[in-house]
Amino acid sequence: MSSSTSRPRIALLAVAVATAGLALAGPAAAAAPRAASTVATSPQASAIPVGFADLATVPLTADGRSHEVTLAYRNDSGAARTVAPQLLLESPDSGPFLDPADVEVEHRTAGGCWETVALGSQTGTLFTDLSAARRTLRAGATLAELYRVTVTDPAAVGTVHPRIALY
Repeated sequence: MSSSTSRPRIALLAVAVATAGLALAGPAAAAAPRAASTVATSPQASAIPVGFADLATVPLTADGRSHEVTLAYRNDSGAARTVAPQLLLESPDSGPFLDPADVEVEHRTAGGCWETVALGSQTGTLFTDLSAARRTLRAGATLAELYRVTVTDPAAVGTVHPRIALY
C-alpha cells in the first residue's frame, strides 16, 4: 500500500477509535458519582501567584565565599497581601546549566541562624520553594529576607534573580 493512501486510512481509523471511546465513556461518566461542591465563604489566597515583583539581579560569583542577597518588598496596598520571597539562580542560555550541587543557598531565620534551603531545578534554573516561603504581609508592612549564596563549583556561571511572588 502506498503512503499516500495509508495516511488517510490511518487518520480515519484514529477518528473512529476516538469516537467509539467517547461513546462508551459517555454513559459511564454520566453514571459516576460527582463530588459535592463547596463554596468558600471567606477569601483565600490563590495557590498560584498572580504576579511577581522582580528585584535587581546580580552575577553568581564563583569564588567559594558566601554572598548575601536581601529580598525587600513593601506592601503599599491598603490590605494584607500574601507574598513569598524566591531566589532564581539562572544558567546562561547557552549553558552550561547549573546543578543544585553547584550552589548552597541558606536563609536567615527569625532567630538569626542560617538554615539550608533546598533548591528545585527546571530548564537550567534553580529556584527556592514558594509554598514554604509564603506569608501574609500587613498593609504598609515591609518584608526583608536575607539569603546567603555560596557557589561550590568554581566553573559555575549564572545570575541571581531575587523576586517576590504576589498572591
